[in-house]
Amino acid sequence: MWPEPFTVNGKHVDVVPLAYQHEKDLQEAAADGDLHKLWYTTIPAADEVNAEIGRRLSLQQSGSMLPFSIIDRTNGHAVGMTTYMNIDAANRRLEIGSTWYRKSVQRSPFNTECKLLLLQHAFESLDCIAVEFRTHFVNTQSRRAIERLGAKLDGVLRSHMMMANGTLRDTAVYSIIAPEWPTVKANLQWQLEKPR
Repeated sequence: MWPEPFTVNGKHVDVVPLAYQHEKDLQEAAADGDLHKLWYTTIPAADEVNAEIGRRLSLQQSGSMLPFSIIDRTNGHAVGMTTYMNIDAANRRLEIGSTWYRKSVQRSPFNTECKLLLLQHAFESLDCIAVEFRTHFVNTQSRRAIERLGAKLDGVLRSHMMMANGTLRDTAVYSIIAPEWPTVKANLQWQLEKPR
């Protein structure tokens, strides 16, 4: 299986393999801000977290996803989820996606550090050729966050998928390619270290 489960540790967050032991924390995280009500993304309601953990672990068994919990290092609680997904081992490509955080830690250093840790593992340990990010075209908060990472827009897949509310999603596809990684890494490290 590529990639194998792993843990990476930062100053603010630990990114660890998703497990049912994180369920209670993730239920509380999902309830913080009623994020499941956002129509343009897919975040589980608190009572759906168990099923979402099961879905992601099932996709891990099939080799198409490697799911993680994002742990706040200050208190040891899970504050969100992320994944390596759409894994293409033959071409050493993957997507970092299905990411969400509890409302109270959004706009903190958590997402920047989590992405730095996952990108570093992808490019430096897995020797990835490219890492993708995808989001709904109308999700401007997510698109700006992806762009702040240093990813470039590859294009928009129009009418790419059906959303739960019946609307069609135009998917903005971004990527970082291996030759860009040193610059992206330096920028992400600077983002974390600069005075706030």
